[in-house]
Amino acid sequence: MSARTTAPLLVAIAATVTVGSGQEPESPPTPTTYAIRDARIVSLAGSPIERGTVVIRDGRIAAVGADAPIPSGAEVIEGDGLHVYPGLFDAISGLGLTEIGAVAATNDSEELGDFSPQLVAAQAVHPASEHIPVARANGLTHALSVPGIGDSPLIPGQASAIHLAGWTVEEMLLSRSVALVVNWPTYRSTSGGPGAFSRQQRSFAEAKKEHDKKVRELAEWLDQARHYATAIEKGKQERVSRDLKLEALVPVTRGELPVVVNADGEREIKEAIEFCDEQRLRMILAGGAEAYKLADLLATHKVPVVLGPIQSLPSSEDEPYDIRHTTPAVLHDAGVQFALGTFNASDSRTLPYEIGNAVSYGLEWDTALAAVTRTPAEIFGLADQVGTLEVGKVGNVIVTDGDPLEIQTTVKYLFINGRLTSLENRHLRLYEQYRARPTK
Repeated sequence: MSARTTAPLLVAIAATVTVGSGQEPESPPTPTTYAIRDARIVSLAGSPIERGTVVIRDGRIAAVGADAPIPSGAEVIEGDGLHVYPGLFDAISGLGLTEIGAVAATNDSEELGDFSPQLVAAQAVHPASEHIPVARANGLTHALSVPGIGDSPLIPGQASAIHLAGWTVEEMLLSRSVALVVNWPTYRSTSGGPGAFSRQQRSFAEAKKEHDKKVRELAEWLDQARHYATAIEKGKQERVSRDLKLEALVPVTRGELPVVVNADGEREIKEAIEFCDEQRLRMILAGGAEAYKLADLLATHKVPVVLGPIQSLPSSEDEPYDIRHTTPAVLHDAGVQFALGTFNASDSRTLPYEIGNAVSYGLEWDTALAAVTRTPAEIFGLADQVGTLEVGKVGNVIVTDGDPLEIQTTVKYLFINGRLTSLENRHLRLYEQYRARPTK
């Protein structure tokens, strides 16, 4: 066997420094074969292997096991004292769409108008975003890039699953479209949208009227999409003008594409479940600040949930102070499938520590790890590609010196699409720059 041993990380991959580093672009390196040996392996597809080998070849996981053979010519990473996990997955993020929230020119997460189902996040992803290498440094290898999630617009577009490395979005794509995004209408007690010079209080009746109007419009769009599909199926294309919005809604009405419904309040979540039942839509709840009140209902209707950040305040002063921390355990105990998302670009790097905090409030550690690896892959139909360390899956793998949910842990090696990928990032550059500043 002529296996070679990999040099220390930053030296070994200096030639593969990727986007966002400020250096001149280089062509992606040709995938090679790597073997991480004598490491503790947590595959999430079975019991941990206390001392084993993971082989990555041609972008895929080629072998996992205590006695997995190392191919001739493989780059060998000595894993003694290290741990191997599947790459972490931010289930809802703004990665690639938002650079500086307060600078409009650096945001491309939504378009004008309430209904834009034809827009796909991948069309706007910026591969050179500085947030992407920062997220990688904490073990994230892929994410859902989600347009316009918030109070409005009603349908901002479709979410894309992306790898967190690549010079172009085509190189980064894991799946171009994984779900349609819907911001469920709320009962707004003030008039005037974001940026309005003044806002006025209004009655509940007025707020309900606006809410009901939006729900009706949503139902009407779905009905039109069904009629559009019927006309096309019956061979009436010549009499039907192509409509990209209706065309984008057709897979949703057929249950082929799930709907991520963003709702936080108990009333809104209930309404969304009833609506999706009536419309026969595959619902995924996003946000879910008050999902703990409806855990049994969510379990009964088999609605998976992507929770928002754990380290947040309760949504009202009447809620327990730690309700965000205990909600993951409440949902899990009720049998609700859940994952975690940061709903952010700059905070995506905190994903492992967000879910790690839930472990202190009753959530089992392996369930917490699954919530940022295997479970989001299952929820969004990507489990055949990512989420666990199994033969044939994409080589999105991290090697750490400890528990990836602990902030003290360091990611030593990171593979995306089977390529050893740089952990260099803007935060590290600034740290090293100011650490070396003159003291006198």
